[in-house]
Amino acid sequence: MNRNVLMGLALLVSGSAFASTEHYVMRDDHHVHHLKITTIDDETTVSMDVNFEPNAAEAGREPCSAAISGEARKTGENEWLLKKQATGQAYYCELTIQLSETGAKVEQTPDCGYFAAGICHFDSDGKELTRVE
Repeated sequence: MNRNVLMGLALLVSGSAFASTEHYVMRDDHHVHHLKITTIDDETTVSMDVNFEPNAAEAGREPCSAAISGEARKTGENEWLLKKQATGQAYYCELTIQLSETGAKVEQTPDCGYFAAGICHFDSDGKELTRVE
């Protein structure tokens, strides 16, 4: 009985040894970007959410929130690509994520407007999201 319990515990611990999650956050005035990269064995999943309240330059615009997630593939050293199709549409949103030791920069394609409308966007506008330890 003890042997079975120990083997089960060892399997549980060894299975989670190949999992990691990294969080990146940026607050730019009234705009918040949150990026999460999760790797389990050889599969990497990226999820990104944004919450925007209008700032002074966006007066009269509506606040918005948006999210996107899916499996990502490595396209270069410290670079990931998330490609997600809009439901029922022929449009694809592509996020290119460039990682550094301290953070991440995100670029989006124009079709990402089908996932994030109004003032919301996933692009970090050349600024770096800070890695949260």
